[in-house]
Amino acid sequence: MSRRCELTGKGPMTGNNVSHANNKTRRRFLPNLNDVSLRSEALGRNIKLRISAAALRTVDHRGGLDKFLAKAKDSELSANALKVKKEIEKSQATA
Repeated sequence: MSRRCELTGKGPMTGNNVSHANNKTRRRFLPNLNDVSLRSEALGRNIKLRISAAALRTVDHRGGLDKFLAKAKDSELSANALKVKKEIEKSQATA
């Protein structure tokens, strides 16, 4: 499973462990990913996603999954999130 946020595209970064003696060794900073179920009001069902904690706060701040995906760039979204975005746009166009 990829260590990448499905909504923001946030992934692993690299840096150094620095010891007290100032020795440097390479390390990875992994994003804080969580498996969550978010409710889509337009679709009337829950969507399971693997997103970062920062993305979860942003979804809450913007007022839900539907509003977050409406503003999100397609290049940052995963294939699963992009499919959900298209479904929401389609259901809102018919309503």
